[in-house]
Amino acid sequence: MATTNQEDLPVPIYSKLEPVYGTGSQLEEAQLRFNTVNSKFNECFSCSPDVYARSPGRVNLIGEHIDYEGYSVLPMAIRQDTIVAIRKRRDGEKVIRIANVNDKYEFCTYPADPTQEVDLKNHRWGHYFICGYKGFYEYAKIKGLEVGPAVGLDVLVDGTVPTGSGLSSSAAFVCSSTIAIMAAFDVSLAKKELAQLTCDCERHIGTQSGGMDQAISVMARAGFAELIDFNPIRATDVQLPAGGSFVIAHSLAESQKAVTAATNYNNRVVECRLAAIVLAIKLGKKPQEAISEMKTLSDVEGLCVAFADSRGSTDPGLAITELLNEEPYKCEDIEELIGEKLLEVFANSSSSLDVLKAATHFKLFQRASHVYSEAKRVFNFRDAVSSASSEEDKLKKLGDLMNESHYSCSILYECSCPELEELVKICRDNGAFGARLTGAGWGGCAVALVKESIVLQFILNLKDQFYKSRIDKGVIKMNDLGLYVFASKPSSGAAIFKF
Repeated sequence: MATTNQEDLPVPIYSKLEPVYGTGSQLEEAQLRFNTVNSKFNECFSCSPDVYARSPGRVNLIGEHIDYEGYSVLPMAIRQDTIVAIRKRRDGEKVIRIANVNDKYEFCTYPADPTQEVDLKNHRWGHYFICGYKGFYEYAKIKGLEVGPAVGLDVLVDGTVPTGSGLSSSAAFVCSSTIAIMAAFDVSLAKKELAQLTCDCERHIGTQSGGMDQAISVMARAGFAELIDFNPIRATDVQLPAGGSFVIAHSLAESQKAVTAATNYNNRVVECRLAAIVLAIKLGKKPQEAISEMKTLSDVEGLCVAFADSRGSTDPGLAITELLNEEPYKCEDIEELIGEKLLEVFANSSSSLDVLKAATHFKLFQRASHVYSEAKRVFNFRDAVSSASSEEDKLKKLGDLMNESHYSCSILYECSCPELEELVKICRDNGAFGARLTGAGWGGCAVALVKESIVLQFILNLKDQFYKSRIDKGVIKMNDLGLYVFASKPSSGAAIFKF
C-alpha cells in the first residue's frame, strides 16, 4: 500500500480521453458519448461547450453511515460517471439553461442568481446543478476570488451512474457540475478543498452528507480503492488483492435519499448526534458542554475509550452497552436527560427539525453500536489487505468483514430492505466471499466480492435467480440488464476536458 498526496493536486485537465477512459472498446464508447454530448449541446444551444467535466460514481466497499460521524471509509470509484458540458452565455442574459442527453429529464431553467434558494418541496433533477452553482459562489466569496458578476450558463448533462442505486449518482452530478463551473471561470482548487466544497454544495439539496461520496469521486486513482480520512480530508491508496473482483448488483428498489431524508438518512444523523450527547452526559460532561461539543460519535469516542480502559478494555462500544438503553428513547426521555428541548438543540438545522417533526422515538443504542463497530471494520479491512496472508485468505477475510457490515447495517442501523436482503442472500449462495448493501441503503445496490474466475457465471446466476422474474414482470428490460449488474475494477477520479 502506498500513500500519495493526491489530495493536494488540482483536478487534471486533459485534451484527450485516453488518460481517463483507457483504450479499446471503453475508449470507443467514451468517444461516442462525448460526440453525442457535443451534438446535443449544439442542438439545444446552437453552439459548442467551452469545457467538459466528469466525475465518477462510487461503490463503498466497507464503512457505511460513518463518514458523517467523522470516521474513515473505504470506497472505490467505478467507471460509470456524469459528464457536464458547459458554456458561459455571451448574450448577457442572466439565465441558466440545463438540458440532459436523456429525454426523460425535462429541460430546466433557473435565474443566474447564486443567492437563490433550492426549492426542496419541488424536487427537480436540475437542482443538483444549482447546488454546485450556489456552492461555487459561496466559496468564491469566502476566499475573495475574483469571478465577476453572475453570468448565464448553458449546460448539458449525461450520466451513466444509475439513479437511486446507492452508487452516488447525486455526488457524481454535484461534483461534475461544480468542477465544470470552476473550469468555466478558470478557477483551480486542490482536490481536498474541492472534496469539502462539493460536500457543502450537496447539503443545499437537504441531505446531511458526510463527504465520502465527494471525496472518492474527486480523489480516486485508477487501480486503487481509497481509505478516506476526514478532518482533514486525506486519501490513502489501498491495493486490493489479486484474484478477486467486485460485482455490483441493483436491488431495483430505488433509494431516494433526498426525498426520504427526514425519515431515513437524516434521521440516522440526528440519532447519532443524540447518542453522542447522551453518552457524553453519562460519562461526566455537563449537559450544555455535551450539546455544544459533541456533534458526532467520534467526538465522544475518547470518553468512551477512557470508560472502557477503567474496566480493562479498549472497546469504546462497552460504554454503549452499559450506558445506553436498548429500548428506543422518546423525545421527552432525552429532553429530561439533557435539560433542553430538542427543537432548541437543532434550531440551526432545518433538515434536523424536519426529522424531529417526523420521528416519535430514537434508537440510540443500535445506531451508536453500528457506528463504532463499522469504524473498526474499516481498519480491519485495510489491515487484511496489507497482511502477509495468501490472496485466498485475504479474500475470505474481506468477505467476512463485508458480511458483518451488512448484518450491522440491516439489524442495528435498519437501512436495508427486503429486495436487498434477497439479493445479498443470492450473492452468498452463489459463491461470493461476502456481500453487503452499499450506499445509503433503503434500496439501491449490493456489492459482492467474488473470485475473478467465476465472475461471468456469478452474474449469469444473478440474472437467473434475481432479475429474470423482474424482467418477466416488466420492472426492467432485458436489454438494460448491463446497467443493473456488472463487475467493476477501481476507476479514476474527476477530470476536466478541453478539446
